[in-house]
Amino acid sequence: MRKIIVSEFVSLDGVMEEPQWTFQFNTDEQNQYKYNELKASDTLLLGRVTYEGFAAAWPKVTNKVAEGVVIPDDFADRMNNYPKYVVSTTLQEASWNNSRLIKGNIPEQISELKQSPGKDILVAGSCQLVNTLMQHDLIDEYRLMVFPIVVGNGKRLFRDHHDRKVLNHVETKTFRSGVTVLTFQPRRM
Repeated sequence: MRKIIVSEFVSLDGVMEEPQWTFQFNTDEQNQYKYNELKASDTLLLGRVTYEGFAAAWPKVTNKVAEGVVIPDDFADRMNNYPKYVVSTTLQEASWNNSRLIKGNIPEQISELKQSPGKDILVAGSCQLVNTLMQHDLIDEYRLMVFPIVVGNGKRLFRDHHDRKVLNHVETKTFRSGVTVLTFQPRRM
């Protein structure tokens, strides 16, 4: 069975919204980490807001430079060409290359997607979707790229309406920039 990997940029105070605050910490080693993560997957699962942002940006990115930041070879090609599943109740069509809408019974459709052949399914951003996946125990791994900054306000990854969830720490990786990736997996009872 495929795994759903939630990979998020988060501030020290848990904010994940509009992560322009991450740019000042960007390094080649972080870009390589994100590239390796992308190569280990073959499908993107996105909420509407993240999808619309990605669909507006990624087709314009060359394989070498995105907003002045050097990115690994073929990163943009992968982002643009991977199958993309978009969870939305309002979007009428998903026109970015290889995109499909998921409507209706979201947990059921995502469970079916996990059963299909392939590599990991990567979720980025998509706060509301992540919270839905968490409520239905559909996340297999959390990779939280924690940036050494307090943003103060914005959408937070974990909302107040969740039941308690216990996670197992799997790995910690720290980059020269001070950014730390904390990897957790749900503790199955």
